[in-house]
Amino acid sequence: MRTALIDADILAYQAAAVSEKATDWGEGLWTLHAFEEEAALAFETSLNRVLEKVEAANFLLAFSDSMNWRKDVLPTYKGNRAETRKPMLLKWVRQYANKYGCISIPTLEGDDVLGIWATTKSKLDPAREFIICTTDKDLKTIPGKHYNFGREEFFEITEHQADKWHMIQTLTGDTSDGYAGCPGVGPVGAEKILQKALDEGTPWANPKQLKEIYWKHVVAAYEKAGFGEEEALTQARVARILRATDYDDIQKKIILWTPT
Repeated sequence: MRTALIDADILAYQAAAVSEKATDWGEGLWTLHAFEEEAALAFETSLNRVLEKVEAANFLLAFSDSMNWRKDVLPTYKGNRAETRKPMLLKWVRQYANKYGCISIPTLEGDDVLGIWATTKSKLDPAREFIICTTDKDLKTIPGKHYNFGREEFFEITEHQADKWHMIQTLTGDTSDGYAGCPGVGPVGAEKILQKALDEGTPWANPKQLKEIYWKHVVAAYEKAGFGEEEALTQARVARILRATDYDDIQKKIILWTPT
């Protein structure tokens, strides 16, 4: 049994955006309008295309909550999006999609919901397979099967690859999400820094040791840039897409990532 874990934030945004039409009335007057029927059709078409591609028997649509726990860790998180205009029908499409029983958890982003579900082992149904469906590279920090519906690309992420991508994100940051990472470190530099960790002994024989060595080199990069471990930890926490071990489902609380 395969269940598709779908990033509904992206599907809804795309459907709302594509339904907008600009009209030139002449003499410098323009208006923007959108039809709910067109937005609904765009959403349904995208959803069905994803389900056909991944051949899933079931699916889960995850939306972000209006509150975001990362802003408590880094107040400027996604602050660069505050003045960006959202498509007119975005809120309407989200309400429309709720007919499918969408999931939204207080203070969590949709990515977090997908990450938690993808890494939750079901004792009642151990044979169930999850596949994450999104276009967001942040989900590469989650081990498991993936489908990028923007590129129509299937791939699988191991736990080691997921942990490494988390450290890369910690070093490079993400300007679209409003966290800077380590000053002066881009993707190529991040790879070189983490390769040094792999070159230290035989860390692949001990996953815990590898994580510790990764972190040591990440902190060293921040210190070289004039910052300390505290800043590195802040960046690592906002870069971390939650896994099942990062969320207390009983207390409904985030378990902030720590390097050990």
